[in-house]
Amino acid sequence: MIAAFSVSPLGAGEEVGRAVAEAVRVVRASGLPNETNAMFTTIEGEWDEVMAVIKQATEAVLAAAPRASLVIKADIRPGVTDAMTAKVASVERYLAEG
Repeated sequence: MIAAFSVSPLGAGEEVGRAVAEAVRVVRASGLPNETNAMFTTIEGEWDEVMAVIKQATEAVLAAAPRASLVIKADIRPGVTDAMTAKVASVERYLAEG
């Protein structure tokens, strides 16, 4: 599965970067394929391992704030691997066609 998620601290003031960085640190330490952009962190792996990492990332944010907001979008295709790069490569091929 691929899951794009965003976890943000609530009730800890306007600066959220430090808490979000701790969540991203958890994702990167997981060893699963991942990417972070301005809005989401995307992670790829088996259902249970992906959801466990998202939970751990949320707990990292909750260590810095009394409350967290979590948004998850998932693409679940059993048996498919390397979809994070394959999906982008497919779109790039179409773009190259003009």
